[in-house]
Amino acid sequence: MIVDDQYYDVIIVGTGAGGGTLARKLAPTGKKILILERGVFPLRESSEAQDIELFKKETFHAPEQWYDENGEPFRPQTSYCVGGNTKIYSGVLMRMRDRDFETVQHQDGISPAWGLKYSDFEPYYTEAEKLYQVHGKLGDDPTEPAHSEDYSFPPVEHESHIQTVVDGLSKQDIHPAYLPIGLGDQGRTDAEDTGITPALKYENVTLKTSAHVVCLHTNPSGTAIKAVQAKIGDQSYLFLGDIVVLSCGAINSAALLLRSQNEKHPNGIANSSDQVGRNLMKQQLSVVVQLTTDPNSALFQRTVSVNDFYWGDKHYHYPMGHVQNAGGILRDVIFTEAPPVFSAISRLLPSVGIRQLATRSLGWWLQTEDLPNPNNRIRFVGDKLHIDFTQSNVEAHDRLVYRWIDTLKQVESLHPGMFNRVSHPRSDMPVQVVAHQCGTCRFGEDPKTSVLDLNCRAHEVDNLYVVDSSFFPSNSSISPALTVIANALRVGEHLIERLK
Repeated sequence: MIVDDQYYDVIIVGTGAGGGTLARKLAPTGKKILILERGVFPLRESSEAQDIELFKKETFHAPEQWYDENGEPFRPQTSYCVGGNTKIYSGVLMRMRDRDFETVQHQDGISPAWGLKYSDFEPYYTEAEKLYQVHGKLGDDPTEPAHSEDYSFPPVEHESHIQTVVDGLSKQDIHPAYLPIGLGDQGRTDAEDTGITPALKYENVTLKTSAHVVCLHTNPSGTAIKAVQAKIGDQSYLFLGDIVVLSCGAINSAALLLRSQNEKHPNGIANSSDQVGRNLMKQQLSVVVQLTTDPNSALFQRTVSVNDFYWGDKHYHYPMGHVQNAGGILRDVIFTEAPPVFSAISRLLPSVGIRQLATRSLGWWLQTEDLPNPNNRIRFVGDKLHIDFTQSNVEAHDRLVYRWIDTLKQVESLHPGMFNRVSHPRSDMPVQVVAHQCGTCRFGEDPKTSVLDLNCRAHEVDNLYVVDSSFFPSNSSISPALTVIANALRVGEHLIERLK
């Protein structure tokens, strides 16, 4: 074991939306900051990943095995590289609705209230939107919460096929809205170009890649983290620091805490409440495909969202969820890694090649909130990581799918020559697709029912923080990315005061 000869004020583990943003926030303080990243710099931007063969090669699947609740192994679709999952995300950066922070009744149960409210996050949402260059437009979405400032960048215009659908939706008294999306000079903004790269311009910031953190070590009393153990190549290193921040993703942050058990923390660090690893949430994610008679480029951005069914409708008085277009299929990395979508279309049109199908398809993502369940959890059997997960709100999601397909049919009836209306294939994302994972280290004021306090500091460990989506007590029906970024900025402000 090699003990690093440097001592750091802050050690950040992970470079995704939380860790990368926090590094950018703390870099100007002059404090000595170490960033540890399991992966390396990616070879190319996600927006350049236009090879339809990606899904066959499992390019963005982690080089390890996890196990489902039946003990079956799988390779998770998650990204270990500088920038984390923001290197393969869609770039959609949407605020949670103000009601998402309150107690919400769903058909399958309660979505619990947060210890903080929308007003507590609002200034950090604004800061995050400026930092990640979010393009958007206010006033079209009836569920949009109040903004203290307008978007700094104009919305991205719709591709012609999407514009046709948008016009048809408006005729049905539906409210299509421009999708807020982070875009810079190089394409989608992410935690590498917006967080890590600017942070590394400061001499006080050090990044070590290929550094797989395997254990946290506490002081003898168990009240503080004294060292972070990482494997770099074939050698183990110990890094010492005053404050340790985890941003490994909801699954891996919880797994690291569980693996780091010791005499003072026999069930895992910060886990006397037995809440670490529990309440894993992962939205129900489905894709519905429209087939068109004429081709599109298959390279356009996502641009439109529909939240008319977010809180339900006159036929169903429980929340259903969020709809957005999938963007050009050749540009959407996660979409291209979803073989069920293409196999569904291929069964309908077996004589047409996959690339041609991609240019004659419009995809729609449908997202429904998953409720916290303590039995949905991360656990270890020996050294094997198991994911126990059962979805909730299944009927609500099915209703959203059927309602959306009916809505698309109404649009298509206005343009019978433009759409192939033979079917609308649907594909549901399995547990292996860990997009939008959250929970596992929820924050709250009661140490008996939460892992972190409202500043995302572990109740039991004074210098340990978690800034990925682990802290979510509920997960809404939209992407957690912007809320993770805003929270990292909020926690960063707290840490700046503490570091003084």
